[in-house]
Amino acid sequence: MTATQDPSHQDPGQQNSGHQPQKKYGAHDIPSYLDPNNLGPYEIYLEQVERVTPYLGKLAYWVETLKRPKRILVVDVPIHLDDGTVAHFEGYRVQHNTSRGPAKGGVRFHQDVTLSEVMALSAWMTIKNAAVNLPYGGGKGGIRIDPRKYSTGELERLTRRYTTEIGLIIGPEKDIPAPDVNTNPQTMAWMMDTYSMNVGRTATGVVTGKPVSLGGSLGRADATGRGVFVAGAEALKKLGMPLEGARVAVQGFGNVGEAASRIFHEHGARIVAIQDVSGTIHSSAGIDPAAALEHLRRTGSILGLPGTEELKRDEFWDVDCDVLIPAALEKQITLENAGRIRAKLIVEGANGPTIPAADDLLAERGVTVVPDVLANAGGVTVSYFEWVQDFSSFFWTEDEINKRLDRIMSEAFVSLWDVKERHGVTLRTAVYIVACTRVLEARALRGLYP
Repeated sequence: MTATQDPSHQDPGQQNSGHQPQKKYGAHDIPSYLDPNNLGPYEIYLEQVERVTPYLGKLAYWVETLKRPKRILVVDVPIHLDDGTVAHFEGYRVQHNTSRGPAKGGVRFHQDVTLSEVMALSAWMTIKNAAVNLPYGGGKGGIRIDPRKYSTGELERLTRRYTTEIGLIIGPEKDIPAPDVNTNPQTMAWMMDTYSMNVGRTATGVVTGKPVSLGGSLGRADATGRGVFVAGAEALKKLGMPLEGARVAVQGFGNVGEAASRIFHEHGARIVAIQDVSGTIHSSAGIDPAAALEHLRRTGSILGLPGTEELKRDEFWDVDCDVLIPAALEKQITLENAGRIRAKLIVEGANGPTIPAADDLLAERGVTVVPDVLANAGGVTVSYFEWVQDFSSFFWTEDEINKRLDRIMSEAFVSLWDVKERHGVTLRTAVYIVACTRVLEARALRGLYP
């Protein structure tokens, strides 16, 4: 796909004559493979780019680079099921941008995965990596499957076939996948082994989030949740709110939500509500995340944890709290519930949990939002550490990893907050100003080939 819609190098103000106009979303030309009437999650990203464009100055000339993925690969993933039949699954790998380095981003297994979703997630990875100044572009992958309905053997065959199908475009210096929703270190071990077998050598750097025994990094499991905590703690300082005793509500109790709630709890915050797929629990006295995790492992649900009350799912948004951490899926905070949120600070652990219209309402109400592309960058930061360690075959201690992560996240937050204050914009817009500027500067300096 073209990186720009200016092949003739004409001035930005000139008209592209001789062509039929395409359907547009705002100032965006809509690629033919998307439905202009239902853009899906990619619409959120496009609107975010639209909002930041006025701040890009001369670099706005290259803004189409941000709107269009560099490469999209859609693959058929056929496997033998345990019952002897053959099933086919849709697989995707999207490389949004590689101007600053190889693509980097997770792979998710979910029954509702769509091309628009993977495109949006890959684009947010571009922004995220640039925001914390990692030498990566953005990528993302996914397979449309409900993994709960399949055996471990079936998921292994699925992973290996998918890895082989996208093997044309991934590699330690091309595109480095990582875990995401419903994938884990074991999934990454299968991907690494499959790629290695296909290229005839052990290539540990092809994925991150691997088991430590296969070149994975210490500290990776908690990295995203730890980054959410660091960003949240820095935001509380800026807002003049104490961390000790802060009331925190967490949506999502997977890898990110569990780690974030545990680390906030360890630093004296009070977890007053947790919501996951099984339901919502609340306690104004506070919930011990370790006890909640043990209860979940033992019973399969967070409901029924001693000392908590069950709330209806929609009542989660009415919980009286200081900090809200949406750490589930995208499009959770909408116009319907944004006005009910009582927190003064939202720290986005999930990707794209707040729709733009809800973002505006929260800003009007004086709610500070630490955006996903900053708040959950801890995961990709430690993935970067893992990638570097794999190349050098020299590994750091967990304490060294955590100190490096905390420093990168803290410094990025402070510098981005300064941009927010200087321009008088939301923190999300500030992050996009910095990230888009970095990406487009690289694009402008590299020019177009040929």
